[in-house]
Amino acid sequence: MASAASQNVRDTASKIGVYTSKLSAELHDMREAVYPPTAKKNFARTFSTLDLVRLLKVPESTLRQMTIEGKGPQPERAENNRRTYTVEQVRELRSFLAQLRPDEAGELLPYRRQGEKLQIIATANFKGGSSKTTTSMHLAHFLGLQGYRVLCVDLDPQASMTSLFGIQPEFDLGDNETAYAAMRYDNERRPLADVIRSTYFPGIDLVPGNLELMDFEFDTPSYLTSRNRDDLGLFFERLSNALSRVEDRYDIVILDTPPSLGYSTLAALYAATSLVVTVHPAMLDVASCNQFLIMISDLSEVLGQFGARFEHDFFRFLLTRVNPNDGPQKYMSGVMRRLFGEDVLVAEALESTAIAGAAVAKKTLYELEVGEVGREALKRAIESADRVNFEILGLIHKVWGRNT
Repeated sequence: MASAASQNVRDTASKIGVYTSKLSAELHDMREAVYPPTAKKNFARTFSTLDLVRLLKVPESTLRQMTIEGKGPQPERAENNRRTYTVEQVRELRSFLAQLRPDEAGELLPYRRQGEKLQIIATANFKGGSSKTTTSMHLAHFLGLQGYRVLCVDLDPQASMTSLFGIQPEFDLGDNETAYAAMRYDNERRPLADVIRSTYFPGIDLVPGNLELMDFEFDTPSYLTSRNRDDLGLFFERLSNALSRVEDRYDIVILDTPPSLGYSTLAALYAATSLVVTVHPAMLDVASCNQFLIMISDLSEVLGQFGARFEHDFFRFLLTRVNPNDGPQKYMSGVMRRLFGEDVLVAEALESTAIAGAAVAKKTLYELEVGEVGREALKRAIESADRVNFEILGLIHKVWGRNT
């Protein structure tokens, strides 16, 4: 007969299995209530002529005259009789105006030019809650609105980026449909182009993620001990080589890395041309970030024996979830800036109720409309995000040798 102690021991694996089954079913029902099976996420926000003046840098009179003459994409009329444009029409306007004004085509369609290399930006930190995915998504949407061709790659098995693009990792992805498919070591490997998906946001494509990405962590040790090698090379080279085969389609790639320093994160750091480390300016978060940096430093020395060099066009810390009225945060921000100087972005991602509201709606700030959150909170949050993203874009332009 089992002892009293052994009777109290529970099969945790079985319990977790039951819970995940229940939770998955509940999430599926919730999703179908919000998004019917045939529904797809779309970009519902519209843009006023004033928005377009800021985005496209064209006079309002030009947009008005185009509407009168029936040229270019035609806006809808809102209840207040103001003209509004969809995000697709914003993209169309860029192309139309570029043909109309050839001298300004380079600004309206700011694609990579000859000699400008693909920019691959990895956001990284192995502490959860550092706003890594939020930073990646806001940067992607910002760049899409600015007219760039963007590829997002979700390397996190938790797949938050994939979810924000309206794809439910558990239900909408089959086998071999993530970045793992393009990095795996066996004969089921697929070209990266085969797993790239268009998104609801014009100009932004996605390589989605789900738990399948964990297989790369499990497969790599046995591959390293074998003598077999293929054209993608060792684990740290595989993402870089896979991306090289689609680089002519994009200007900027954004890699959302896992909150860990595994093989896929190392592959991302090696593939990246630039690195943004997100860190919340609180003592424990900064201490955790320090451990992350120590681990990267130690591993880079080991990987250097295999020819892996972590060289980046720029490396920056981004202070996130910043409360400017919080004394301890101000102190830690000052410590970071004193120690790391210009390697800390001048702009900070401020803490905001608008960001929290956007997360609940599975949106970014750039998708929110006034009414979904408070007007002033949204205005301040977008101004903060714009400052961060314009600074990153400025660094990209500097790499490309552009004046603006």
